Amino acid sequence: MPDLPWPLPGLTGVRDRLVAGYATGRGYHDLRHLAEVLARVDELGEGDNTEVVLAAWFHDAVYEGGDDDEERSALLAGSQLQGAGVDVAEVTRLVRLTATHDPEPGDHHGEVLCDADLAILAADPERYREYAAGVRAEYSRLPDADFRAGRLAVLEDLASRDALFRTAYAREHWEPQARANLAREINELRGG
Repeated sequence: MPDLPWPLPGLTGVRDRLVAGYATGRGYHDLRHLAEVLARVDELGEGDNTEVVLAAWFHDAVYEGGDDDEERSALLAGSQLQGAGVDVAEVTRLVRLTATHDPEPGDHHGEVLCDADLAILAADPERYREYAAGVRAEYSRLPDADFRAGRLAVLEDLASRDALFRTAYAREHWEPQARANLAREINELRGG
């Protein structure tokens, strides 16, 4: 098992079940993604915040490519964390935010989690290609044309935002590379 920061030493069984879920052969939303999100949460200064770290752990706990994956992940967090001495409502609220990556202005914890989840957009080009291939693998059931249309819609929506990231740190350090990666993938998907 990778060495991932887990803030609840009394609930290692919950951690182990989450690790097992992330290790089920997902294309992108796997243990590597979890490790990267946790590292970005730490980079954004919230690595000691129990609720933010737990939300990172649970944000893709259920990942089947459905519209309700985040909601189901939040419900799982709520059921697994009852009585653990943490703000369960905050954890589940944060998990739900990863469905849209659109926290309210001033929602620092939401901004951190959403930025950490989207930080893959700012990866070096090789890692970004691996990420894109992993996403394609997760949707392998779709014909190429359908996947391409759906992926283009998602990427163009992201690219149209005034800012991809909400925290000042992420905007300064990650935004330029993320914009370049998005532009490159959009161009490739359009056949350019």
